[in-house]
Amino acid sequence: MYSRFRSALFALGPETAHNVASLSARFAQHVTPFMLDAMYQYAHPSLHQEIFGKTFANPVGLAAGFDKNARMIPFFRKAGCGFVEVGSVSARKSKGNKKPRAFRLPEDEALINRMGLNNVGAAAVQPRLRQHAGQIAFPVGVNIAKTHGPDIMGDAAIEDFCESFRLLAPYADYVALNVSCPNTEEGKTFEDPNSLDQLLGAIMHERNQMSRRVPVLIKISPPHTASFVLDSFFDEILLVSLAHKVNGFIASNTAPDRAGLATSPSRLAQIGKGGLSGQPLCERATGLVRYLYRKTNGKVPVIGVGGIASAEQAYERIKAGASLIQVYTGLVYQGPGLIRSIKEGLVNLMQEEGHSSIAHIVGIESDK
Repeated sequence: MYSRFRSALFALGPETAHNVASLSARFAQHVTPFMLDAMYQYAHPSLHQEIFGKTFANPVGLAAGFDKNARMIPFFRKAGCGFVEVGSVSARKSKGNKKPRAFRLPEDEALINRMGLNNVGAAAVQPRLRQHAGQIAFPVGVNIAKTHGPDIMGDAAIEDFCESFRLLAPYADYVALNVSCPNTEEGKTFEDPNSLDQLLGAIMHERNQMSRRVPVLIKISPPHTASFVLDSFFDEILLVSLAHKVNGFIASNTAPDRAGLATSPSRLAQIGKGGLSGQPLCERATGLVRYLYRKTNGKVPVIGVGGIASAEQAYERIKAGASLIQVYTGLVYQGPGLIRSIKEGLVNLMQEEGHSSIAHIVGIESDK
């Protein structure tokens, strides 16, 4: 079914296609919810986990960036996700960068985007997030980022993050701090250890003032190569994060480089800057998950994202140390049926290897 829909979507520009798909999802979640259940639902007790004090019916979630403004939460629940992460949301609404700003790389099953954190702003997202707060066995996380603008730096940038946190954290099952977005015009991130230390100090102070200590996660950039030759960068990010007792990591964000792509250099030059996602990130993101799992002795949950488009890739990521996984680019190329396919495949792979629970395989190959 999706193959016919995909042909029509791929005849459109990437951003237009995304908007059409989003409108279709919003229509379907209200008009044909029972049809969605019949097409996409698949449940199995071996996929259940308790993480962050929440029940996840399965480990397959929607990555940030697909539903920036929290408009499609019911659709992805009906499509079989175990959780969703909305955003990135910033304190101020933003139109983002100039168009065109999204590009397909079919030869690589990848995307490049420099959207520039376009979103409607935290105040507009808050009531939508509140509407879906507290759902049983369907956690909803929110990804927050600094408002896109080179004039919002230093203390102003930290306060910008804190404003979003104050508005959205009370209604989220977890908050992911997008400190590593590579596709804003100014290209600045909070992955500098000193900047991250200041940001986390402010965020944790805000959290301590709240009646509920919502889990805080950090989304990290991917390593530069698949071989994952570590440098002090990741060690410092990890040390700062753990010093502030973050509750988890998301590995990884999109990548600014173009290493190992089949797409022609001329096409890449035509596209220009932006964050790379999809299959080219698979090995690199898996390596980062292994590193985080080993360094924390498996005591801090990791969400694996980047180049997951099959049950086998999801299984490998979980064995590397990811308690949960997220999809985005794979949905563009394969459609929402990918979610059910991954879940069914995970159950089959576990049964073949004699595992009775997804929790039992988390990190069992982290030393590879």
